[in-house]
Amino acid sequence: MSKRAQARVRGAAEDQTMSTPLRPRTTTTFYIQAAVSFAVSLSVTLVGIGYLHDARWVRAFLALGLLYVVTSAFTLAKCIRDRQEETEIVSRVDQARLEKLLAEQDLLRVDNS
Repeated sequence: MSKRAQARVRGAAEDQTMSTPLRPRTTTTFYIQAAVSFAVSLSVTLVGIGYLHDARWVRAFLALGLLYVVTSAFTLAKCIRDRQEETEIVSRVDQARLEKLLAEQDLLRVDNS
């Protein structure tokens, strides 16, 4: 293969590695729907706890338990998102290293020694 053809192949390979894949993005409508859904569910649950006919300390205990569940859900969602982003970044770095190693190897080269 001529040097000019090799340069074209390398240029095409570099173009492929330099392009970044499109990340799926959530739309504004979906974000608003999720926020409204969360607000409605939380407020309805709090109103339900407020209208219980049990003692005041029972309602306070249920409200505290609900607060704990909500904060735990947010923490868990953040941890899952962080782990997913970390895995995605590591896989991108590994893929880039592999592509660099493959690009450096010239399998058609013949040693004259």
